[in-house]
Amino acid sequence: MPSAFPSPRRTLIGAAQQRPCTLVVCRGCCCGDPRKHPDTDHAWQLERLRAAAAEHGFQVRTTDCLGPCDQANVIVVQPSAAGRRAGGRATWVGFAMDDDCTEELAGWAAAGGPGIAEPPVTLELQFIQPPRDARVRSRR
Repeated sequence: MPSAFPSPRRTLIGAAQQRPCTLVVCRGCCCGDPRKHPDTDHAWQLERLRAAAAEHGFQVRTTDCLGPCDQANVIVVQPSAAGRRAGGRATWVGFAMDDDCTEELAGWAAAGGPGIAEPPVTLELQFIQPPRDARVRSRR
């Protein structure tokens, strides 16, 4: 006998249906600070990521401070809607300061990011745990 209630479905509405992979680039007190990390071209890094996003259809956002300042520069790779449906979760990358890391981040996001494409093995070595308060927020 069929149930009187429709089966629960996970339906995304509006913009969430097509949300692309997003790179959240920390530019707070330590990340992106040329006084703390003078050997890194922080402006170039952001320009490079934005150029790759424009070319490949992912997004780049900046934020004030993500928290783990001792692991600067920090970038969070958020999955696309399709990536999240496939099981992808936000991935935190620390020490993201050199050109190779920037290119690997751009390439992974262009390929679909978490849940869609496997990250480069060398980038996996830079994965970090999110701060405790971010882990608590994500479970709500």
